[in-house]
Amino acid sequence: MGDSKKYVTAEELKKHNKREDLWISVQGKVYNVTDWVKQHPGGDIPLLNLAGQEATDAFIAFHPGTAWKHLDNFFTGYYLQDYEVSEVSRDYRKLCVDFAKAGLFEKKGHGVMYSFYFIGFLLFLTFYGVIFSDSFLIHMLSGALLGLSWMQISYLGHDSGHYLIMTNKGFNKMVQIMSGNCLTGISIAWWKWTHNAHHVACNSLDYDPDLQHLPVFAVSSSLFKSLNSTFYGRELTFDSLAKFFVSYQHFTFYPIICVSRVNLFVQTLLLLFSRRKVPDRFLNILGIMVFWTWFPLLVFALPNWTERVLFVLTSFAVTGIQHVQFCLNHFAADVYVGQPKGNDWFEKQTAGTIDIDCSPKMDWFFGGLQFQLEHHLFPRLPRCQLRKVSPIVQELCKKHNLPYKSVSFFEANRWTIRTLRTAAMQARGLLWEAVNTHG
Repeated sequence: MGDSKKYVTAEELKKHNKREDLWISVQGKVYNVTDWVKQHPGGDIPLLNLAGQEATDAFIAFHPGTAWKHLDNFFTGYYLQDYEVSEVSRDYRKLCVDFAKAGLFEKKGHGVMYSFYFIGFLLFLTFYGVIFSDSFLIHMLSGALLGLSWMQISYLGHDSGHYLIMTNKGFNKMVQIMSGNCLTGISIAWWKWTHNAHHVACNSLDYDPDLQHLPVFAVSSSLFKSLNSTFYGRELTFDSLAKFFVSYQHFTFYPIICVSRVNLFVQTLLLLFSRRKVPDRFLNILGIMVFWTWFPLLVFALPNWTERVLFVLTSFAVTGIQHVQFCLNHFAADVYVGQPKGNDWFEKQTAGTIDIDCSPKMDWFFGGLQFQLEHHLFPRLPRCQLRKVSPIVQELCKKHNLPYKSVSFFEANRWTIRTLRTAAMQARGLLWEAVNTHG
């Protein structure tokens, strides 16, 4: 008896790559997710970025086993012709299955409870130092502690965005709003929107928002071509102002990072008050209002404007260490231009990430994200498991001759500044060429 299955070719699948006509393939079965994209919990960006493609590895990375049963609702009846699985993907999928059987995705340890206690202690010391001390040094130390607490809160919010850290989804959402909106002033809705896009399109210059920082920073001369950002839906204009800023970016990187939190506040407000569909918009806005109530009150509890300004700058500078870390994980890694591909998931993650080599005693400080490749490959894996699986990931990279980049915090900084300086020198050449041409 002949094969009664109906097939579509990869070229035919590619034609269904628009919001109003969106198909994907998972394990060779083709699904129509056109209607689902509007209510997809991870947002529309991941599906749009992988539209018209085979996306099994990405699906496995982001979804628990319980999600598979929902796929049948979208099955078109077609199968992908000549569907093949590379050796890298085969080994990656086997690892996912092995980790699931070992219960690693469910074993979260006691890290969440420890984080709650630690964050509470830091905030207590911050408020106590501001309200009950007249010492300038104590006030500045309180600002530093607030910055440190924001770092820890962000790690907790990050964890809750990737997997359930509480007993149910309701409590998990509450933690997200509390940790993101109420305590840091950064919307969890904004974070999910950008972060999911970053994971799917890791280090794509035109798809990954985490590399789109013009006119201030450019990690590659490819950005000098004024690429179109598919994420923001606008051109990343490389004009004379951008040339000037980028020409000195290796000098301005750390000073700008010290106040980069302001940009996150602005981005949050732009999203929440935009026309874009925002999940739980009211809760997000309410949470932001909570932050902009307690934070100004705390700052104005200080005796004079000098201390108020220095307190804010100190808190921003300390939490800026976290922003630096995020840059170290990607700025000096390989970049590319174009849509992410579903059939080279493992390869793209290894190329676009850099791990930070540190002592286990420093895991709390980096929030587990020093294992950036491990996190990108297994985003649902609790942070307490990332160090355990790191040797396994290294072996798999070695087996398939793929890069596993892990360097010290100092060396990662050096790599990042070198990358920024290289692009700066190229931009400076264009800048002086423009000056000489136009006088």
